[in-house]
Amino acid sequence: MHNLLDPAILFFVFGILAGFVKSNLEIPPAISRFLSLYLLMALGLKGGFALAQSGLNTQVAAGLGAAITLAVVVPVIGYNLLKRWLPGFDAAALAATYGSVSAVTFVTSVQYLENQHIAYGGHMAAAMALMESPAIIMAVIFANLLRQTPSHATTTPSPAGMKLGKILHESFTDGAQLLLLGAMVVGLLTGEAGKAAMQPFSTDLFKGMLAFFLLDMGLMTARNLPQLQGQSPWLLSYAVLGPLCHAGIALGLAWVLGLPQGDATLLMTLAASASYIAVPAVLRFAIPEAKPSLYFGLSLGVTFPLNILLGIPLYAKVAQTVLG
Repeated sequence: MHNLLDPAILFFVFGILAGFVKSNLEIPPAISRFLSLYLLMALGLKGGFALAQSGLNTQVAAGLGAAITLAVVVPVIGYNLLKRWLPGFDAAALAATYGSVSAVTFVTSVQYLENQHIAYGGHMAAAMALMESPAIIMAVIFANLLRQTPSHATTTPSPAGMKLGKILHESFTDGAQLLLLGAMVVGLLTGEAGKAAMQPFSTDLFKGMLAFFLLDMGLMTARNLPQLQGQSPWLLSYAVLGPLCHAGIALGLAWVLGLPQGDATLLMTLAASASYIAVPAVLRFAIPEAKPSLYFGLSLGVTFPLNILLGIPLYAKVAQTVLG
């Protein structure tokens, strides 16, 4: 309940309600893009400042290793499960969506930990960046393998096969990721002096910017909910239960590796989140056979609000109970 009374979360709920009543309230795309870049830059700076204070150690290596493991395991499990209910291309696209991560969900989780005064490692921002691309690459591989089977074979080269190099390049040089990592490097190099200089930008403004962006996300969620009409109950169940299972896998890894509560909470949040920006943008060209309304509608219409409203405090509570 405390999380629901957070101003940023309430603006998200307000955005959904405004969308439901078909209000003409909207955030211009350019401003929405700026808010997204601001949040990533501020998050990167915070992570860099924290890393400058803690330094690189075995805990950092363990957290990054766990993130990479999840980035591979989650889409593999998702694809092999989903292809029982869906055509292969839809299964690959949905597995990529849920195998990748949501930066906004992660940023909201960071804000929640800070509100609760729970410490976390700055390197977890780098973990988020590492987890975004593997699922996209694996989905492209799954799709290309499908196209080589007799039932999907064509006489012309597949669009994804022709552009695999471009897709890999875009995955690893995406502007948002580069900004996040670049800001982290700046924070790492400047340390306490940089933290003091950037305090008004990266800390004082952060809460308000997040609230404004979540208002936009609420409006977008309401606009995309109609895409869920007619979807199979099994898929709707996956959009709810799948993220919880992924968070459980992350918690198991955190327990084995001895990660602290804050890092475990962020790792669970990343594993439970689903991409609704980067991955859908790539999949439209990489796997044109898949239905965008399926993977975009489920990730933004079900999983995103579930994590924002209920998931984040749940993951934090479970991590506290299990890891102390």
